[in-house]
Amino acid sequence: MNEWPKIKNELPTTKIEKELREGWIVALAVEIIESHEVFPFRGLDSGAYAKIKADEEESSGSATPIDELVKRFEDEGMKVVLGKNPESGNVFILPLQSDDIENDSLFPRHLQISEGMNEKLKELISLGRG
Repeated sequence: MNEWPKIKNELPTTKIEKELREGWIVALAVEIIESHEVFPFRGLDSGAYAKIKADEEESSGSATPIDELVKRFEDEGMKVVLGKNPESGNVFILPLQSDDIENDSLFPRHLQISEGMNEKLKELISLGRG
């Protein structure tokens, strides 16, 4: 799969461009999923961690606490999965041993990009950040 075509920053994002980008994200995610690759966890983006932690403290949700989730990612590695409605563009990162999108997931944009990381995973993270 080639890299996501670069759209000029000067152009406003149209609905069509957004749909194309979401389609590209899903196609890339499917390619990663079909490879059955398990990825080492290289950390969370510091801004994402701070936001998730703050949200966690404000709500009494049933989601797995972020520090526990990070430990699971470190111990198990991570995998890419599609949401219940793949055409919606929902792509998630889960610990290897989990299938619980509701409680154990992160979005690709939450991950830290690091040297030596799988190129397709890097692209998925970048696309997720917009």
